[in-house]
Amino acid sequence: MKQDNEIRNVAILGNGMLGTQIAMTAKYHDYDVFLYDPIPGTFKATVEKFRNDYTNKGIVPSIPFDQWETIEKNCREFDSLEAAVENADLIIEAVPEFLDMKKEIFAAIGKAAPAHAILATNSSSIPISRMEESSGHPERCVNIHFYQILSGMNMVDVMPGTSTLPSVQEKSISWVRSIGCVPLQVNKESLGFCFNRVWRAIKKETLHMWANSYVDFRDIDRAWMIFSQMKMGPFGLMDVVGLDTTYNIEMVYYEDSQDPKDHPPKELKDKIEKGELGVKSGAGFYQYPNPEFGNVDFLKP
Repeated sequence: MKQDNEIRNVAILGNGMLGTQIAMTAKYHDYDVFLYDPIPGTFKATVEKFRNDYTNKGIVPSIPFDQWETIEKNCREFDSLEAAVENADLIIEAVPEFLDMKKEIFAAIGKAAPAHAILATNSSSIPISRMEESSGHPERCVNIHFYQILSGMNMVDVMPGTSTLPSVQEKSISWVRSIGCVPLQVNKESLGFCFNRVWRAIKKETLHMWANSYVDFRDIDRAWMIFSQMKMGPFGLMDVVGLDTTYNIEMVYYEDSQDPKDHPPKELKDKIEKGELGVKSGAGFYQYPNPEFGNVDFLKP
């Protein structure tokens, strides 16, 4: 019989690009996974997008393709948030980067979740302290932020809020390790957590260089790929994350500092308004499913 302090059932709220990866990884490591997304069929559609994208790019996922169908079938989808969380030990919110939306989700979770459940946000930039009070249970709230785990980026920021119990932080870190990920423990509140704060500095500078026509985005990516030996550069990665998500994250930093230098460039907003969102829309900085940076001659002299 499951003890109240054991994480066995994991609920993922929001089944987009990151929520789906978290769900698949948790299920792969034998957790019971409960899903909710207000748009029916989102989980299945997102799994298919990853399958097509990874196949076209020759990416070997952290979960073998031959297990995807079984994993997808064994993740239980619910038609209401309340039903998805009522038996959960860990709840991870993975909705878009809008604070008001996240507060609404946390208010609903706080009312529907079991008394022992950990209430986590997968926010890419917003500290849990800004939504913890909405839940009514700030002591059980924590940031658990994933990166592109299916492609091998198996690091996870874990950051407490203003009242997070040490046991909640410790259980969150242990759970992250149990699914094959490296926890990056942030000891006190930091906008952007650990790696995302470093990545944000790169995003800000590269977007500035592109938007002001200093350097073509392809050459910025070439420089990064040659230097780091990675298979894509900052602009390719922003396409994977989603340009709308990238813009929303940058706005979090701007709203915190009110420094005009932190405002994302208008040129990025223009691409979003044209529907160029990256991989998920088929076009961003590059065209998908066959982006230019994937060509064998992209880095040739």
